Amino acid sequence: MKVMVPVKRVLDYNVKPRVKADGTGVDLANVKMSMNPFDEIAVEEAIRLKDKGVTEIVVVSIGEQKSQETLRTALAMGADRAILVVSEDRVEPLGVAKLLQAIVAEEKPDLIILGKQAIDDDNNQTGQMLAGLMGVGQATFASKVELTADSVTVTREVDGGSETETLTLPAIITVDLRLNEPRYASLPNIMKAKSKPMAQKTPGDYGVDVTPRVTTLKVVEPAKRSAGVKVADVDELVAKLKAMGVAK
Repeated sequence: MKVMVPVKRVLDYNVKPRVKADGTGVDLANVKMSMNPFDEIAVEEAIRLKDKGVTEIVVVSIGEQKSQETLRTALAMGADRAILVVSEDRVEPLGVAKLLQAIVAEEKPDLIILGKQAIDDDNNQTGQMLAGLMGVGQATFASKVELTADSVTVTREVDGGSETETLTLPAIITVDLRLNEPRYASLPNIMKAKSKPMAQKTPGDYGVDVTPRVTTLKVVEPAKRSAGVKVADVDELVAKLKAMGVAK
């Protein structure tokens, strides 16, 4: 059984984003980049499923050449091989989904596991778009995954609690934070990852047009919060709340 895990190189979650002076986007120069945290969880879950019938894990990334580092991290965690689709320009979720669809047609994985969203743009679209393009079942926001020979049962978080769904393979899962705790790659595995196969492709190799459909007009930092106001007593607090229309 083969599992495919798409991963994305993003600004490290510990780094405070800074907007470029010209307002065209987030400044990524000389800042730490890492694997999207939700994608780490997806890789970890694929590795854990090796005990339940998974024989090969293929990781895929779409981005600039530096995305090799992200793929090597996934290989060091335990993935078997990698595919990098090189694009120096940003690829939007629909373009990513179309590329993944083409890769799936070539690789024929039984299960595709994605992070529910990337922390750089928070679109939460790629997994759903890929399922729509492929016409297969999907289970989003997975908090528990149980795999059998021909199906996967997923417990997913919803507003009212949780629900359980069983999907016939092939299927698509997007994972949430509470699914697992990703492992740290050991030094021996980091060294072994350097010799694991990594194929390099371009969008043109798959015949996919990744021309952006959305134009970013301007990026600005969130407005700073105004200072709070101290009140002397409860009566003054109630008076201020009434003035704001909060209390009657």
